[in-house]
Amino acid sequence: MSSDLGWVPPGVDTTVPSPARVYDYWLGGGHNFAPDRALGEKILQIMPGVRDAARMNRAFLRRSALHMVERGVRQFLDIGSGIPTVGNLHEIVQAEAPDCRVVYVDRDDVAVAHSELILAGNAGTAVVQADLRDLDAIFNACSTRELLDFDEPVGLFMLLVLHFVPDEWDPVSIVGRYRDRLAPGSFLALSHASAEAKPAGMDEAVRTYNVKSAANQAFPRTHDEVMAFFAGFDLVEPGLVGCPSWRPDSEGDFAANPEVNEVPFAGVAVRR
Repeated sequence: MSSDLGWVPPGVDTTVPSPARVYDYWLGGGHNFAPDRALGEKILQIMPGVRDAARMNRAFLRRSALHMVERGVRQFLDIGSGIPTVGNLHEIVQAEAPDCRVVYVDRDDVAVAHSELILAGNAGTAVVQADLRDLDAIFNACSTRELLDFDEPVGLFMLLVLHFVPDEWDPVSIVGRYRDRLAPGSFLALSHASAEAKPAGMDEAVRTYNVKSAANQAFPRTHDEVMAFFAGFDLVEPGLVGCPSWRPDSEGDFAANPEVNEVPFAGVAVRR
């Protein structure tokens, strides 16, 4: 991480780890701070496979995005997008179809600041700072309205974000509100930490994360609970599966430890 912190927005507490920055660290990014790296390393010591899980989720993003582009989707909304790093959504889709437009949404100040720096000069992209529950702020943002036409199909991404949404927020209802604003033929790509996968250290890793990141608790869910997010959508084959099992390109998409392959669920579905 560079010692030049001039890009950090005023008021950002860099002493408290954030999900976006810990995830960036696991992916080998440079947009993280000592507390993020310390928590990331502590979790890696408990559950070494978590870095593989992050990598598999990134690969799923690429495969699902290309699936949508192949089916004519040219506009994308990425909720909880985190810190841009190599292989981000706009890079993937614009390489295939330069007319693709992407709006990233995150509430993390540092994630948004980095996004603005990286996306500068790319007229087909924008970042909106908002909580995922504030759909009006997201859909009515000037940049969203300029780039996305919600009368046409949209590719909606919610990758490794909903397991930070507690049950009392009613995450199924939140996803339903997004669905209701999308045109038929839109896609939803979703990944979520599994409460059923039990690789060594997973339960302890979740507890450790929750203790160290009190403002961003993790809530793994069962297969049936994650399936509920797809109400009003039709899952495409192979359905809701372990992340690397969603249309893998090669054996390299899988972790060496079979149990780790089931840690994130992943699925893609079409709006009815």
